[in-house]
Amino acid sequence: MSRRPNPMPRLARWRSNALQAPVFLLETVLCGSTALLVSLVEKSGRAQHKIARFWARNAVRITLSRLKVVGAENLRKHPVAVYAANHTSYMDIPVIFAALPFQFRILAKKELWKWPFIGWYLERSGQMPIDTANPHASLTSLGGAVKALKHGMPLVVFPEGGRTLTGELMPMLPGAAYLAIRAQVPLVPIALKGVYDLLPMHTQHLYPGELTVHVGEPIETKGMTVRENVELTERLRCAIEAMLDEPARSEAEIEVGS
Repeated sequence: MSRRPNPMPRLARWRSNALQAPVFLLETVLCGSTALLVSLVEKSGRAQHKIARFWARNAVRITLSRLKVVGAENLRKHPVAVYAANHTSYMDIPVIFAALPFQFRILAKKELWKWPFIGWYLERSGQMPIDTANPHASLTSLGGAVKALKHGMPLVVFPEGGRTLTGELMPMLPGAAYLAIRAQVPLVPIALKGVYDLLPMHTQHLYPGELTVHVGEPIETKGMTVRENVELTERLRCAIEAMLDEPARSEAEIEVGS
């Protein structure tokens, strides 16, 4: 007897195309325009960051997903740190903005700056583009990021350098470790779970589910030198991999936006 096709993928495509994508686009345009107007009079980026958090939380709601933070106490242990997360989806950025309860800056591929509204927001709010195809430009970007850390601004980095094709953790570039060592601030591993399944590579359709931002123990870098870059990068990768392999748990969780 032949099986009936699973209606869920078809339902997800219809819902994404007819409902979620238009609402997400409208919210992005409204919040991006507001952030641009605010940036004309407010130069610190604080107001733009609040708008970005509002946008991000609504973006997660639009996906019909539940977002929770595990290990939130590790976000409060240091006023300044480099937060390094695995990169699984275009939804990683709104998930990070929705989950982290403080102002920060993102070090991201310069290609994002070409997107209307999102790119304009990134530019006007002081986010930091990095040209992964140009080593000299990358070094310049990292120098600016070190200055931001030393001036008290936390940074979020995706050390894999791009989104995973399969959902599996990819090899990591040493940039996050370099920043943490140069600024002598902790390196905090973050494991994003469920975000790849929400919006996999090469699709425009949303598949709602449970999203988890798992924050690991900060890795201290005081006294370390850039010669220990490779070792610290491996420690970071092992920490994120261990959190990704850890089974779901209910204790010490905070649901975002509830």
